[in-house]
Amino acid sequence: MTKFPMTAAGYSALQDELHQRMAVDRPRLVQRMQEAIADDSNLAENSEYHAAQADQLMNEARIVELEDRLARADVIDVSKLSGDTIKFGATVTLIDEDTDENKVWRIVGEPEANAHSGKISVNSPIARALIGRATGDSLEVMVPTGVRSYRVQKVEWL
Repeated sequence: MTKFPMTAAGYSALQDELHQRMAVDRPRLVQRMQEAIADDSNLAENSEYHAAQADQLMNEARIVELEDRLARADVIDVSKLSGDTIKFGATVTLIDEDTDENKVWRIVGEPEANAHSGKISVNSPIARALIGRATGDSLEVMVPTGVRSYRVQKVEWL
């Protein structure tokens, strides 16, 4: 079984979603199906029943996925990490050498990545290029829009 890194906050978010899906969504969907059957017992033509059943199948699939991710998570306590070398959990300030624009990225696990909130997956091209670098290093990264050049301005452990 392959383990993958995750912060404690990411692990907690997955646990919360799993609890929501099992304790709230699952019973609600069963209730929806029962109400649909009560309204129209002809299941072949009961569109509400089929919609509720499809939603239930998606919910159950997500529950299985969440249980798998939680079982394979390698939770890393980033509060105990430090140093100038970039690794999992680091918050890195980069300067785009073409535009002089600052970018701040936190390197996190795959399930908790969200580029819009400044969190990138440890498996992303930028994170893979950053791992092992230090303050002052320059690097080029192949991203979907082309090659970008960055300089590491700061490495922090938040």
